[in-house]
Amino acid sequence: MALEKIKPAQGSVKDIKRVGRGQGSGMGKTSTRGGKGQTARTGYKAKRGFEGGQQPLQRRLPKVGFTSRVAKPYVINTDKAKVLDSLQEITMESLREHFSIPLCISKVKLIGTKAKSLTSKIKDEAIKTSGSAQ
Repeated sequence: MALEKIKPAQGSVKDIKRVGRGQGSGMGKTSTRGGKGQTARTGYKAKRGFEGGQQPLQRRLPKVGFTSRVAKPYVINTDKAKVLDSLQEITMESLREHFSIPLCISKVKLIGTKAKSLTSKIKDEAIKTSGSAQ
């Protein structure tokens, strides 16, 4: 059984770029670094996102992307809503009948001067008043 020579695929192996080896190589004199200046010096490394002193893109754009996971309650002002005085008991269903509360809302908070007087009528744990502890 003859051993075959193992070779890499054609075109997969490239010669390394040897800079600073004379004008004839095409990479002599400045060694592909261009002219004079900060970038031509050894040890130069631009910080990520650096734009030459111009305000970087990541600082020019507004900050976006935060959404609080704390559900804010739907607020009803008892001074403006006269319907609450006529209700025998305050539940989510009774509030949805009289107010346009979306179905995605699970908490309601009653505020205003009359809010504390309505605490005895509240029969649902999802409904709080401005005076009650949260």
